[in-house]
Amino acid sequence: MGFDTHDEEQISSRNHLSASQFPQGVRSDFDPSDASQDTLTSGQPPSVAPDDTQEKSVDSRKIISFSSTDPDNPYNFPRRKKLYVFFAGIMAVMNSTFSSSLPSGAIDFIAARFNVTQSVQIPLPISCFLAGYVVGPTLCGPLSENNGRQRVMLIFFSTATVFSMACAVAPNWPSLLFFRFLCGIGFSGPIAITGGLYADVYDDPRERGLVMALFMSTTAVGPALAPSISGFIAENTSWRWVFAVGTLMAVATIPVIAFMPETYAPLLLSRKAARLRRETGDPNIVAKTDAQKKDFRYVITVVMTRPYRMLFQEVIVMCVCAYCALAYGIFYLYFEAYPYIFLGPDSVYGWSYGLAGLAFIPIGVGSVLAMPVYLWWDSYLAKARKRNAKWAEQEEYRRLPLACIGGPMYVVSLFWVGWSARPGTFWLAPVTSGITFGTGFTLIFMALLNYLSDAYQTFAASAQGMASTARSVFGVVLPLAAHSMFSNLGIAWACSLLGFLSMGMCIIPFAFIRFGDRIRDNSRFCKELKELKTKEAEENEQMEEEQRVAAERRQEDEKGYGRGETELEKISDRA
Repeated sequence: MGFDTHDEEQISSRNHLSASQFPQGVRSDFDPSDASQDTLTSGQPPSVAPDDTQEKSVDSRKIISFSSTDPDNPYNFPRRKKLYVFFAGIMAVMNSTFSSSLPSGAIDFIAARFNVTQSVQIPLPISCFLAGYVVGPTLCGPLSENNGRQRVMLIFFSTATVFSMACAVAPNWPSLLFFRFLCGIGFSGPIAITGGLYADVYDDPRERGLVMALFMSTTAVGPALAPSISGFIAENTSWRWVFAVGTLMAVATIPVIAFMPETYAPLLLSRKAARLRRETGDPNIVAKTDAQKKDFRYVITVVMTRPYRMLFQEVIVMCVCAYCALAYGIFYLYFEAYPYIFLGPDSVYGWSYGLAGLAFIPIGVGSVLAMPVYLWWDSYLAKARKRNAKWAEQEEYRRLPLACIGGPMYVVSLFWVGWSARPGTFWLAPVTSGITFGTGFTLIFMALLNYLSDAYQTFAASAQGMASTARSVFGVVLPLAAHSMFSNLGIAWACSLLGFLSMGMCIIPFAFIRFGDRIRDNSRFCKELKELKTKEAEENEQMEEEQRVAAERRQEDEKGYGRGETELEKISDRA
């Protein structure tokens, strides 16, 4: 087709790099399954080039991937770099959860300023924020799997910071609610992304589980601290300073996120391919993600719909969303229920705003106490695996027993606070129930959200994003029902109703332990993930073999060069 044999040999030699010509940890190969992506693998449209020229153009493409020892692979980040990612994720989510309950201690002052008298509107500053949690995760979770974690988190978090300041200067009630909604969307970024962030850099399930447990224990403290802080601020200054303090905390966190390294491996691989193209001048070097269609239609129809498809197609995601949604909704309903017990002259104990906020502190203490429980179980499981206990090899036993412990604790705490909060009972009795409530709540989330990350790994952000959206829906709705529940049923039976509902959900982790392996075997996403991991392992083995062969060839060439020099010296001596 216009080329002679000599020309074809020259083109072939220019378009194929040997493994030794690539930097350490990068392999070059052609994946036939990607041949259909002609817009990314050829230098010109298929209609321009003849069939055999197009095939050569496709064959000349060099697709790179990370090796197991590549320093650019997030799994191989230095320990200090991983700790920074861990710290940045905690800081971002603590700001988010702190801001979610921030108005609770100042809500009466805010309502008085804007002449809000209807009881159904009192929870709206928190509910509107959580409504933003409903919208945000389904956006930023998939976007982080398409554009990278750090960039998406920074944009969403910075947006939330701006609107947090807007809440402090809101001129009227509707504008305050609107700004709180936008804050919820922005602060949902860290909530949806951090689980995937840690899955990116920690490949060992035990290490990843420890990091997630530490993360959940510390971040659950945020909502428990906010009511007391906002209560004391509103009592002594102005309710506007409540949001100003939240804004200052967020502003201090923005640089931490800005300097956080990117952790999403496909994006890092794409950047590495771009760097190699610049360094080598070879336009045919591409990453696997570059060889996939990522046009606007693909993003909308595949990436953005993934969380919803997982919700309706994956039994694990569906059940985890249901359990976490109820537990999360009850957690935020507490910010409306506790005032019936502790705040004001009409409550059981008649405390001030600041003191009533302190009643939430035991919930934070309980969340921290969940960490020793996790460490105990992790150590027990490690010993069982060391002695080759058959039960310990089942994936479900790595996380779910924590929910089997936390679920009943959560139920007990609901009955405890409901039936101990009555005149004549010492205030420490209902307050102490917060410890078991916080411990049970955190253990449930430690188990189920870790289980999601372990089950779906690459798709963890989408699964976590859907779980965040589902629980936020309940976080919006249940607090709105608080006034009716506690007014009509009373404190004891309202808490009992929540306890009975939670008791039904306790079955889910036990069912996963019994049937989880079968559920994962029939899961479409789990099957796809297994195929991807198998293919990646085969490619890594092939790459290491290519590197070994290339190293042997270099050694042979060096020996041959040395022998040649020796022969030349002998000839020179004879001459």
